[in-house]
Amino acid sequence: MATMAEQPDTGRAVGVGAAAAAMPQHHMVLFALLAVGLVAAPLVLYPVFVMKVLCFALFACAFNLLLGYGGLLSFGHAAYFGSASYISAHAAKVWGLTPELAILAGTGAAALLGLVFGSLSIRRSGIYFAMVTLAFAQMIYFFSLQAEFTGGEDGIQAVPRGKLFGVIGLGDDLTLYYVVLAIFLFGVLSIYRIIHSPFGQVLKAIRENEPRAVSLGYRVYQYKLMVFVLSATFAGLAGATKAIVFRLASLTDVHWTMSGEVVLMTLLGGMGTVFGPMVGGALVVSMQNYLAEIGAWVQVVQGVTFVICVMLFREGIVGVLSRWLRKPL
Repeated sequence: MATMAEQPDTGRAVGVGAAAAAMPQHHMVLFALLAVGLVAAPLVLYPVFVMKVLCFALFACAFNLLLGYGGLLSFGHAAYFGSASYISAHAAKVWGLTPELAILAGTGAAALLGLVFGSLSIRRSGIYFAMVTLAFAQMIYFFSLQAEFTGGEDGIQAVPRGKLFGVIGLGDDLTLYYVVLAIFLFGVLSIYRIIHSPFGQVLKAIRENEPRAVSLGYRVYQYKLMVFVLSATFAGLAGATKAIVFRLASLTDVHWTMSGEVVLMTLLGGMGTVFGPMVGGALVVSMQNYLAEIGAWVQVVQGVTFVICVMLFREGIVGVLSRWLRKPL
């Protein structure tokens, strides 16, 4: 027999599930415009640049799942992005796996790492949680620096792109672009579905008022662990894909600055929004690409941009647009 705390939750979960099944019309329009724009993007932009934007946009969306909806600030997400990059590159170059299997291997490694690190990290909260995640990420960085298969400071270079399913050659940038686009859309739509599922609604409840969620009978630890693993998995998918695109896995992928960049992308675009991390990721990667001539000053420009956005757009670019339009974006 259900307890009083469980009875209202069951009905709400069913209602939420029914509501989540239908995507709002304005979201459908935005996703359609996004898909059309990305299909045509290689006609006006360098495909490798757009692929980099897609990889980091997916990385930011994965991080936003943890921070924006789970309410957990991680300073160590580079561990999952970078470890997947190394495993994917090693699998393609040394094991000779096809690109899709190499990407799956990297994604699986990130998921496993997320399960191990997450089960330990979520026992703490607030700044202690953030510091524990940073400590784990630094462990991965020093392991990557010392391990033989990672190539140390040189990383894993000349990673073969191979043939998709052993048939479609990915040596051509345009062909690879549409494969990366399919991976990006799959990842983003999967995250969207998670956010708007009953599971996602419970996450928001835990984020807003954890003691109340506990009093309603939700197993908060399991929900936090699950969102941590899911976030690590999608971050790994982004990192594994990036290794195939650039034929390289390096220490940059696991460095603490990578964790900082994904936080910056998420906050600039709009934490807790669907499209915000994509905008933030595109903005940061574009600044790095088009301002590369000024060298280290790029970081200064990023810092100034971040300060301006925090001062004028505290909810992020998409967050402010969402408030002006009075529609969730």
